[in-house]
Formats: sequence, structure tokens, C-alpha cells
Amino acid sequence: MRAFESDNLILSQLADPELLALERILEPLPLPRDFELVHLGMPVSHYYFLENGIASMVATSPEGRKAEVGVLGRDGMSPPALTVDAERFSFDVMMQVGGHGRRVEAGALAGFLDERPAVRRLLSRFLHTFFTQVASTALSNAVHKIDVRLAKWILMCHDRLEGQEIEITHEYMASMLGVRRSSVTDALHVLEGQHLIYSTRGLVIIRNRASLEAFAADAYNVPGITGHDWPQTSRRPLAMYR
Repeated sequence: MRAFESDNLILSQLADPELLALERILEPLPLPRDFELVHLGMPVSHYYFLENGIASMVATSPEGRKAEVGVLGRDGMSPPALTVDAERFSFDVMMQVGGHGRRVEAGALAGFLDERPAVRRLLSRFLHTFFTQVASTALSNAVHKIDVRLAKWILMCHDRLEGQEIEITHEYMASMLGVRRSSVTDALHVLEGQHLIYSTRGLVIIRNRASLEAFAADAYNVPGITGHDWPQTSRRPLAMYR
């Protein structure tokens, strides 16, 4: 019998002996919105395996301007780093949509991985996929209009959450996408006009997932971005949201 069932895609792929050993050093905990998983310039003290909710990896300019450079959720581990002895981490990672998960102290994870190279390889594959996402997002920021970028971002959030609702404000979306609030409002109106979503204060509701994917097109449907290739857990598959 498995130690526990998890919606986290890394934990769900572990063999029973590995999961049982890891359970001894994992701590379940709630992860409310704005909870900091790691702060810019600080060492990584814990690694988090999200089971619900969304974390943002955020870059900050010397002038204090911020933009999201990566989205993390049940698809992997946060922060996305395996150099547990690094003195400083170069980004903020914080919860943008509250949820829950499990965390492990950095030193304990290092010891666990030293004895289990198969698990280290699994984490390395996640890191490769995550940084593919970062590169794809950088390309999208350069070549796609804001309404397409927003559609992609909404789909990425939807992949990591239960249900059709995303609790997020216009201001937060603007900050994460690195644009003005008015630009997000205009882009939401475009998506609403095509009956893809419904947006109200602090909430976005998916109305037509398949058409939203068609609108986002190659901004979303690339490895590292789309959730269609993820292993299935106890959650309903993406197709059931269509």
C-alpha cells in the first residue's frame, strides 16, 4: 500500500519504497496566497511539492519592476533548483493562488537524493521542462500580443487548479505579465467577447477551454507549457474540462 496519494506529478511517479522514505521528511502544510517559498537573495531553506495552488517565480529589476518568469504548481517542485548549497537564490517565488502541499528541509532533501539517483533524474527532467517553459515564455513575450499571452497564462493556471475558477485580480495579472492594468483589462474584454472566459473582480472563469487553447495556439501548445502530456493523477484529465 502506498504511503499516501498525491496530486503532485513528481510524488505520484515515485515508487512505493521511495515515497515511503520521502514521507518521513515531508511536512504537509497549507500554502496561502502571497506565502513566500523563497525570497530574492536568500538561501533555499525548504523545497515545496505543491498539490494545489500556483506559485510564481518573479524577476525584479534594479528599479524594482517585477515580472513573472515561470509558473509552478502540481507539476513539480518549488523553487526550481537542486543546488541546495547555493548561498543565494536569484528570484522571488511566492504563491499567487493559495493551495496546499508538502515541504522538505533542503539539507534533508540533499541527503535523500544522494542515495536515490533515480529520483534525482526525475527532478532533473522537471527542471529541464520548467526552464523550457521559461524560454518559451520569453519568446511569447517578444512575439505575441497581450491577449494571446493572457490566454496562455490562464490556461497554464487552469492546468494547475481544480475546477474552472481562478481567483486572481487584474492588478496581479498585470504585475505578473509585466504590463499595465489597462492592457490586461482590454485583453480580458477580447477573451470575454469571444465567450472564452468570464471575468469579474478578483475572478476569472473558464467558459470554453478548447476554444481558449485554439486562441492561444502556439503560445500554449508547446512542451513545457501545455499540460496535456502530464501523467494522470487522481484528478480528472484535462479533456473533461472541455
